[in-house]
Amino acid sequence: MAGSHALVDLLRSWPLPPDTRAPEGAAATEFVRAAVRHGLAGFVAHAVGQVGWELPTDASALLRRESLTGAARVLQVKALLLRSLDALASEGVVPVLLKGYGLSRRLYPDPLQRATRDVDLLVSRHDVPTATRALSGLGLTVRASRDGKYAEADSHHIEMEGPAGLVELHFRALAGWGQALEGDALVARAAEGELEGRRVKWLRPEDEAVYLALHASNHLLQRMAWLFDLKLLAGHALDWARVVERAQGTELPLMVWYAWDAARRLLGATVPDTVLSALAPPVWQRILAERFFTEPRLVGAELVHSKPAWVAAKLLLAPKPTAMARYALRRLETAFREGR
Repeated sequence: MAGSHALVDLLRSWPLPPDTRAPEGAAATEFVRAAVRHGLAGFVAHAVGQVGWELPTDASALLRRESLTGAARVLQVKALLLRSLDALASEGVVPVLLKGYGLSRRLYPDPLQRATRDVDLLVSRHDVPTATRALSGLGLTVRASRDGKYAEADSHHIEMEGPAGLVELHFRALAGWGQALEGDALVARAAEGELEGRRVKWLRPEDEAVYLALHASNHLLQRMAWLFDLKLLAGHALDWARVVERAQGTELPLMVWYAWDAARRLLGATVPDTVLSALAPPVWQRILAERFFTEPRLVGAELVHSKPAWVAAKLLLAPKPTAMARYALRRLETAFREGR
C-alpha cells in the first residue's frame, strides 16, 4: 500500500507541495488506483501537475484516462441535474443541492475533478409529491424502498431512476445509525443561489459542515473524497461555534467528530481544538475510532470489503447503541421478508 500513502501525502499538503517525492514503479500505479477508488482521479491529475510531481509514463497515462472518464461521468450527472432543476422550477420548487456537482463547483478548482454518480436534492416534506411528479416527467420512476415497511422510520430519500441516471430526492438530509437529520429546518435556513442560471439553494456553511461530516461517518469514512471535502470547506470562513451548536442540535455530535477528527488527523484540516473537544465521544469510542480510521485502513477502504468489520464498527461507534440495535433488527426483518 506504499503508493496509497502518497495519496494522503498529496491531500494533506495541498495546496503546498508534499515533502515526499512522487511515487515510482508499482507504487505509482497503486497511487493512481487509490485516487480512482476514492473519487479523486480528476483532482489528483490536477494536483500532480500543480505540485510538480512526475509520474512514470504508464501511471501518468492511467491517471489521465481515469480523470477524463470521471469527467465524462460528471458531465452526464450535471446534465441530469440541470434537467431536474428545470422540471422542478416549472412547478415552483427550488431544491437544496446536496453534495455532488454543486459542492464540487464551490470547493474544487474545477467541478469535473471530483467524482459524482447521482443527483442529490433536498426539498421540504410538503414539496415531495410535487417534486416527484415533476421528476417523473423526465422519464424517472420511483425505485422501491429498501427499508420496506420501515421506510418512514429509516429512509431519508426517494430514489428515482431512468435512462438519464439516478436522482435521490431527499425529504431528510440523512438517516442512519437508527436516527435521522430532518430536512425542513435545513431547507428553511438555506441560502438562495444559482447554478448555470437556475435558482438553487445551498446549505448554510455551518449546516454543510455538519451534514457532510454526518454523511461521511454514516458511510464509515470509506471514501477519502469526503474527508478532503471537509478540509476544503474548513478553508472557508466557518463560524465554528455555530458548527458545534448545529452538531449538538442533531443529537449526533460524535458522528460529526469522527469525520472532522479524521479530516484533521489525516489530511490536516484546520479544525479548532475546542470544536473537537465539544463534540468528542467517550474516550473508549475515540480510541476505537482511531483504530478503525487509520490511514492504511481508510485508503484501502477495508471496512467496505468486510461485512463483519462493518457491522462491528457501526455497533461500537454508534451514538446511541440501543437505537442502532433496533435499526439493525429492522433491517434484518426486512431482509428476511424479502428473502422469503
